[in-house]
Amino acid sequence: MFLQSVSLWNLAFYALMVIMATLGLWDVFFGFEENKCSMSYMFEYPEYQKIELPKKLAKRYPTYELYLYGEGSYAEEHKILPLTGIPVLFLPGNAGSYKQVRSIGSIALRKAEDIDFKYHFDFFSVNFNEELVALYGGSLQKQTKFVHECIKTILKLYKGQEFAPKSVAIIGHSMGGLVARALLTLKNFKQDLINLLITQATPHVAPVMPLDRFITDFYMTVNNYWILNARHINLTTLSVAGGFRDYQVRSGLTFLPKLSHHTSALSVVSSAVPKTWVSTDHLSIVWCKQLQLTTIRAFFDLIDADTKQITQNPKKKLSVLNHHFIRHPAKHFEENPAIISDLTGTSMWVPVKVSKWTYVAYNESDKIYFTFPLANHRKIYTHVYCQSTMLDTNSWIFGCINSTSMCRQGIDLSWKAELLPTIKSLTLRLQDYPSLSHLVVYVPSIHGSKFVVDCEFFKKETRSIQLPVTHLFSFGLSSRKVILNTSGLFYNIELLNFGQIYQAFKINVVSKCSGVKEEITSIYKLHIPWSYEDSLTIAQVPSSTEISLKLHIAQPENDSHVALLKMYTSSDCQYEVTVKTSFSQILGQVVRFHGGALPAYVTSSILLAYGGQLYSLFSTGHCLEYGTMLDKEAKPYKVDPFVIMIKFLLGYKWFKELWDVLMLPELDAIVLTSQSMCFPLVSLILFLFGTCTAYWGGLLSSTSVRLLSSLWLALKRPSELPKDIKMVSADLPFLTIVLIIVSWTTCGAFAILLTYLYYVFKIVHLQASLTTYKNSQTVNPKHSRRSEKKSNHHKDSTEHYLRLSANDAEDSLRMHSTVINLLTWIVLLSMPSLIYWLKNLRYYFKLNPDPCKPLAFILIPTMAILGNTHTVSIKSSKLLKATSQFPLPLAVGVIAFGSAHLYRVPCFVFIPLLFHALCNFM
Repeated sequence: MFLQSVSLWNLAFYALMVIMATLGLWDVFFGFEENKCSMSYMFEYPEYQKIELPKKLAKRYPTYELYLYGEGSYAEEHKILPLTGIPVLFLPGNAGSYKQVRSIGSIALRKAEDIDFKYHFDFFSVNFNEELVALYGGSLQKQTKFVHECIKTILKLYKGQEFAPKSVAIIGHSMGGLVARALLTLKNFKQDLINLLITQATPHVAPVMPLDRFITDFYMTVNNYWILNARHINLTTLSVAGGFRDYQVRSGLTFLPKLSHHTSALSVVSSAVPKTWVSTDHLSIVWCKQLQLTTIRAFFDLIDADTKQITQNPKKKLSVLNHHFIRHPAKHFEENPAIISDLTGTSMWVPVKVSKWTYVAYNESDKIYFTFPLANHRKIYTHVYCQSTMLDTNSWIFGCINSTSMCRQGIDLSWKAELLPTIKSLTLRLQDYPSLSHLVVYVPSIHGSKFVVDCEFFKKETRSIQLPVTHLFSFGLSSRKVILNTSGLFYNIELLNFGQIYQAFKINVVSKCSGVKEEITSIYKLHIPWSYEDSLTIAQVPSSTEISLKLHIAQPENDSHVALLKMYTSSDCQYEVTVKTSFSQILGQVVRFHGGALPAYVTSSILLAYGGQLYSLFSTGHCLEYGTMLDKEAKPYKVDPFVIMIKFLLGYKWFKELWDVLMLPELDAIVLTSQSMCFPLVSLILFLFGTCTAYWGGLLSSTSVRLLSSLWLALKRPSELPKDIKMVSADLPFLTIVLIIVSWTTCGAFAILLTYLYYVFKIVHLQASLTTYKNSQTVNPKHSRRSEKKSNHHKDSTEHYLRLSANDAEDSLRMHSTVINLLTWIVLLSMPSLIYWLKNLRYYFKLNPDPCKPLAFILIPTMAILGNTHTVSIKSSKLLKATSQFPLPLAVGVIAFGSAHLYRVPCFVFIPLLFHALCNFM
């Protein structure tokens, strides 16, 4: 019956929407590189020593604990307190375990062993009982206060030591990073207690799913504090994102706000981190060996030799983080590197006058300095590029001032080089160094190893090639390409018109080589100048390599930089670069950035269908099928224009003042615009996806009711249609009171679920009764006609005594099916707090605070009445016409205020349900 109410054209449309949504979901969950993280292993058995907390503290936080990580002899030694190392506190995230500290703790221990424990770190970890704080925000403030107490407890463990720490470093994974930032908002918290904060895959900007107001309020408190007090926050903070592999927390949410006066914050994607160069998923970011090694190297470089603790110098901290996480020059970190280096000793000096030069070093017995006189090259070329496959940390390239053939001292240019997976490279603009007379490349004496050094002079315009990306709506049918014919080592492909998050492309690089016997490696680096989200692709040439081109952060309006594809190529090969639009990845970006808003759009579509059913009942006396009304009423032009109009009017001061006087919340569209997340046509796409989901969800619920009613008939005696209609049965007040008590004493979401099950039971019973009646009509049609006539006679002759006919029962089922769909989404959106409550039931019986309790108090009596409501009892109501008008403005309100604040959606749904219930009495 449900499918019959929908035309084939609409059915084909819904099927197409499913295909498009599947493409988008596939891109988000599977359309990324394989996991290239190496697993970090423990060399000794890991041990977690529980730190005894003060009794008052343990009583106040019975579910939380503090542990010290150790292995082997180190763990045995540190069972006897006090401690002597440098404290680091690890904060797990949503459903995270305190044992996740073992990866970074073990690597730090191995590093300390390498330097004979000259310095070592003590890694502590907090056990938050694996709370689901991403789903329920009511415990975030409690976690923050407990961490404050843990920091004070940790510092007491070092009392009496010669180099006792006065602060701790914090590593926060996921929501643990947000809790760490929230410490600064506590009244009695001293900022000096934290010397460094590193967050891993932490959604700083906004919650991934704003499922209750406690989460959004917590975010607002933290972010507002950091913005308003930015001048006074001296905490050096590093945020590391996982990249496209992390589909739980998209990387755009992890970027700390860029404030002109807060320069102590860095945000980077793991694929751009030197010596890491991989994307990580949400869990592997805590054990990815490449990333943890980089983090530990940075920690040891941060140590102050005088205090044997992490330095208090903010400039040094930022320099170390930049060195290890942003741009690595292939040299060990030095706080004050020597700019001038001595170039003396017994070595050969070889002048090189050609513009392109390659040297293969193998078993060199003597040191060699190759000198490139710059005077003649300056007249022809603008830049010089050098690269070396020897990835040691020694200085290798220098600049000489006023020299002839050799120089005693040179400017060390190695600090300006960049480390890449297979080479270290340096590009210099000659006019930036007018005082240099020579460029010097140093080749050390080596035995048994082979490496290659290349240098070339070039004009910028010959190596910078513009490649406009294809149009968004080309759907991959057209492409643009460039061919690199010259035999250069380095090219910059400028990707014009690329800077929005809704753009997505596939780049194909085809390399063809002539006369190449050895395997050659090329590196393709996608460089995004407005955010640290670069990614590298290593290709063995000749080959065909595909690169995905999409963004985590949109280009700021005042930024004029161009995204680049940096190609480190072989001079023996020719390269062809092709770019074309990827429709599946565009859909993936829509899902990635706006998938969380889909419940609001689904609910909006159902509300429109619900309003249409109520109006058809008022105007014709009959309720049409849910699928039919969805096709007729769920149109984007009924919702989107109003939201766009409100957004436009809010640009005027008078309207904004009126808006504030009415104390209306900020429009969600404005919130998304501030986060650079407004796609063209994104609301239309989401509405279509929402309508499609509403349709298939309705089909699923309708089928489920029929199956349950069949099961009911198989297990119990066949039911009959009720002989009279009672809105309030004898047991209804008792049931309502019981459910309200359950809501008050346990969890509001649990009471809502029980109310939902009661409502479903009533509808299944009605469906079973109708099925029994139709079966009997098939067996004895004459008796059924007399029963129907008798039922109609009773309806006409008696005003207050109503009987339910088959037609009325069918109308009621159609209405109830829509109400079930609305109620299903209320239940789904309240599920997170229910899951949290069930998980912590052994610790406390009552959820406090409870985000669903106010909703439950209103919804329970409303649904209890609606479960006994039939269309015949409300079609003559004076309130029905007004009730049928409510869903349209509420559907607009759901999109306007609920797409970025999902916890508001049920508030818009229960209003028409409440008025529907009141129609029984008016």
